[in-house]
Amino acid sequence: MDTETADRYSRQVRFREWGEEGQRKLSAATVAIVGCGALGTFHASALARAGVGRLRLIDRDYVELSNLQRQWLYDEASAQLVLPKAVAAKQEIARVNHAVDVQSVVDDLTASNVEEHLAEADLILDGTDNFETRYLINDFAVRESIPWVYGGAVGSYGISMPILPGMTACFRCLYPAPPAGSQPTCETDGVINTITAIVAAWQVSLAYRILLGYAGAESARITHFDVWGGETRQIRMPGPSSGCPTCGRREFPFLNGQRRVPISLCGRNAVQIHERMRPINLVELQSRLEKTGTVRANEFALRLSLPKYEITVFPDGRAIIKGTQDVGVARSLYAQYIGA
Repeated sequence: MDTETADRYSRQVRFREWGEEGQRKLSAATVAIVGCGALGTFHASALARAGVGRLRLIDRDYVELSNLQRQWLYDEASAQLVLPKAVAAKQEIARVNHAVDVQSVVDDLTASNVEEHLAEADLILDGTDNFETRYLINDFAVRESIPWVYGGAVGSYGISMPILPGMTACFRCLYPAPPAGSQPTCETDGVINTITAIVAAWQVSLAYRILLGYAGAESARITHFDVWGGETRQIRMPGPSSGCPTCGRREFPFLNGQRRVPISLCGRNAVQIHERMRPINLVELQSRLEKTGTVRANEFALRLSLPKYEITVFPDGRAIIKGTQDVGVARSLYAQYIGA
């Protein structure tokens, strides 16, 4: 390492289990982060500061004021500019460590693009907020034998675990189907920013162990945290299940799906529309919509503010309709203001 690099990473290189060899492994690694919210922004910041070689940041959303309580790479300017989270995160990382190669992907991870967006990743970190995307990640990771680290947090409670294909149970071994019924979200139950930081830090610590060659089935644990109750619990990760459709029978149905239908966004009074298969000219759309409501736009997105709703449109035709969780209402608004 040159003098500047050696000085930058000196404190972690001095850690005996890390050393210069560990730093070389990290600098050669590619990590994909799916979701740049409370967990993903911490992932990205920590990995960039530690000197990971390449980061691929994948997120479909834009920065809002309510994000700033727990999402570590954003500020008020990011929210005011309606910046996509992946773009705002990349800009901040460039100020932290210019040597890290960061790719920002403003997109929804789907079966139609998962191979493109997760290609060549040595590790995948879960910063998502829904089971559908996690099953998709799990299918791809198991099929390609790529380790990934699951994490989730709501209220004061959080959970994290490493999934090492061929060595530990996969996500579908442990969650054969999504939880039934209504589930707590940040919108309904709130979230303490320390629980998201703890879960994300734990995920990154697991990522270091995996990338530096210290992770194995014998040390893999499912870890539960409760920052309000002051409790931490661990249980050992089971091995792969022969009866699991994914890692047992090698069936990958989530990779065979089509583009997503509209979905209500977890923890948000909003619906995502992603049915249009052609791009949108945001400049032309801004000119057309300025007569109907307040419009703000940049190269990444356009936001139309109406009395009851807020419509954010992205260049690929995707939109987030805020103010409803009714898919029918969202579709109607999209058709009315954006077009079929």
